[in-house]
Amino acid sequence: MNPWETQLRKGLVELAVLATMVQGEAYGYGIVERLRGLEGLEFTESTVYPVLARLAREGFLEIRTERSPSGPMRRYYRLSASGKRRYEEMTTSWRTVSVSLARLIEGGS
Repeated sequence: MNPWETQLRKGLVELAVLATMVQGEAYGYGIVERLRGLEGLEFTESTVYPVLARLAREGFLEIRTERSPSGPMRRYYRLSASGKRRYEEMTTSWRTVSVSLARLIEGGS
């Protein structure tokens, strides 16, 4: 992967995680699996888990734990009210940037 692609993905991981959480509560590995299947966003556990921890610490995600049927406890994450607001702000910014960039790429202004 090119260095610029790595930087681009790093900048998108928070928005991608929040967008995944809009779909509903999920446990960490389930979030990774959702993101892993998206072309261009193939995030790994080592990318996603630190972002989940930071978003929870900052109050954007709420966490509950539950025993897994197959063993260890699972952490389930869901958006808090401030997380929903953060997602909406980031989505608005992303749409603005992506439209502007598309215009530049297509040769417009």
